[in-house]
Amino acid sequence: MKKKPTTVVFRGTKEQEEKLLDVIESYKGVQGSMMPILQEAQEIYGYLPVEVQKIIAKETGVSEEEVYGIVSFYSQFKLNPDGEVAIAVCLGTACYVKGAGDLIDAITEKLNLPAGSTTPDGKCSLEATRCIGACGLAPVLTVNGDVYGRLTKADIPGILAKYGV
Repeated sequence: MKKKPTTVVFRGTKEQEEKLLDVIESYKGVQGSMMPILQEAQEIYGYLPVEVQKIIAKETGVSEEEVYGIVSFYSQFKLNPDGEVAIAVCLGTACYVKGAGDLIDAITEKLNLPAGSTTPDGKCSLEATRCIGACGLAPVLTVNGDVYGRLTKADIPGILAKYGV
């Protein structure tokens, strides 16, 4: 289960809320529409903060608890925004076996940032991801989409320093 969201200030705009309300309206009366509504909401905001979940619950007539239950169950949904420096460590089988857990531990220790979190200032985020398809380079992490492979804990400080972290 995902950790509770860190305290990040919600910065949604009126335009985003209008888009969300349009999405919800387009699914009115459609059976099984919660997943596509949540997916489109995440596209609009980049993640699914409590404020957005409350709007979805209110507008669809579903309880806030049920919306949160869906969001926290499926790994495709994010409870926190990406940081300016978005770090993702692959925990697919090949990466995990070759030490990806140690990479997450090193990043968590250096940044005081558990996986699934974003720093309150929005500077860094850390995600544990599923396979990213670079198994031959295991263990792998990405920073803002840049791929780093065949890593050890000792590589972490140098990689983070490239991003001012």
